[in-house]
Amino acid sequence: MTFVSPHADVVLPERGLHAYLFAGLGPADLDRVALVSAESGDMLTYGSLRTSVDEFAAELAARGVRPADTVALLCPNVPAFAVAFHGILRAGATVTTVNVLSTVAEIAKQLTASGARTLVTVTSLAAKAGEAVGAAGLHPGATLILDAERPPVSGPAPAPDRFDPAERVAVLPYSSGTTGLPKGVMLTHRNLAANIAQLTPVLDLRSDDVVLAVLPFFHIYGMSVLLNSTLAARGRVVTMARFDLSAFLEAVQRHRVTYLFIAPPIAVALAKHPMVDSYDLSSLRAIVSGAAPLDEELGAAVARRLSVPVVQGYGMTELSPVSHLVPVADGGAGVAGCRAPIEAAGWPLPNTVNKLVAPATGAEIGVPADGLSEPGELWVRGPNVMAGYLGNPQATAETLDAEGFLHTGDLARVDATGCVYIVDRIKELIKYKGYQVAPAELEALLLTHPEITDAAVIGVADAEGEETPKAFVVAADPALSAARVMEFVAAQVAPYKKVRAVEFVAAIPKSSAGKILRKELRSNQPL
Repeated sequence: MTFVSPHADVVLPERGLHAYLFAGLGPADLDRVALVSAESGDMLTYGSLRTSVDEFAAELAARGVRPADTVALLCPNVPAFAVAFHGILRAGATVTTVNVLSTVAEIAKQLTASGARTLVTVTSLAAKAGEAVGAAGLHPGATLILDAERPPVSGPAPAPDRFDPAERVAVLPYSSGTTGLPKGVMLTHRNLAANIAQLTPVLDLRSDDVVLAVLPFFHIYGMSVLLNSTLAARGRVVTMARFDLSAFLEAVQRHRVTYLFIAPPIAVALAKHPMVDSYDLSSLRAIVSGAAPLDEELGAAVARRLSVPVVQGYGMTELSPVSHLVPVADGGAGVAGCRAPIEAAGWPLPNTVNKLVAPATGAEIGVPADGLSEPGELWVRGPNVMAGYLGNPQATAETLDAEGFLHTGDLARVDATGCVYIVDRIKELIKYKGYQVAPAELEALLLTHPEITDAAVIGVADAEGEETPKAFVVAADPALSAARVMEFVAAQVAPYKKVRAVEFVAAIPKSSAGKILRKELRSNQPL
């Protein structure tokens, strides 16, 4: 059976993302600070941001960029990212954002796959960008350096391009999706504007909020939630080009940050690192974790240490990106008086429909009268569901069904109130002697060990060919042994969930958004 959001539906914007964010700027907004760099102090007010966006759109048009063209953006978190991103949209084009850690070959591949003819970047990445442009067969003049001196462009910004926001692709981020290699995710103007509108009553962002943006804008979480949702609320975005714990804490203290969006690796640092006690973080009023499941005990440790509510949300690139969230208002009090535990991914956002489906049988799993349901694959339908994968109808058909449900590839449970709990990626589940073991559960348990600072779990074959859980552990104490780690886990889980191998590593490989890169861990295992 399906279940819907407990929140009232919101009115969905029927205009492009640029117009949705900037057309309503009033005189009182123009001098309000929109973005400030934590590193350089460079600042943009809402008025100067809008002007800079118009000027950049005019420059792109003068360079031959036309509506529906694709422009690649390779840029770290700096105020100029917002100028370029919204300038591209203002020009009527599509943005494909590129991971700043990408290699030349990876950038070239994305340029070719997306059909981008222009690459916008910054001086620090210009050499890599130039090589990628050449490798993709583009003219050297295809690179535009944001922070370089360029001849001024005369003339106004392009006239508003009339298009159907439900049809025109606004952004084309690349994601592995639920299966396979990276694919271009087609997110329309309506997808992105709708998701901001869906989040507005649940996220509780205010015009006096200061948001520290360390999660990358090139990733959909940073782009849509940290950047665009904050701009929609007329709040202030403090940008950080890369994560460094001391600089992060200093930025919270100096800018009186009120609202943090984090991923679980940052939660580990906030819960465990002694440096945290040296900074004044009393300005914080809310912390939202996303990108990967956050353990209850880890989240509670952060909440206790910082005296601030910690809630969790869920989403994916294909959902623009948020589909579930524990309401931030009233300290995460929940829905209708039902307070969700920190481990909950939250209730469905407004205007969405969900269902859980048993992967093995395809049978729908009902909402229980009490307790938690059996696990099933989470399916979501709503205005935030992507248009599809660029040039890949087969992958689109495997992920989007005829009824408009997106099959997330994530195993979840639901409680009697409709609150969703993510178990793990279906493809990540370890099959041990017929039992299913969720790596995320074991990782959360390992992180409660006082001598473990980070951990990841994958399935590996034992001598008999049976898939068994193996833990990769970053130890705070070099004296910690594999035997002690296995004993710690075995004392707290069912026998089939026991960790049966441990490898100590210097760091757990993770994406820029904080997701564990299990493929890298598997690639280092003997065949």
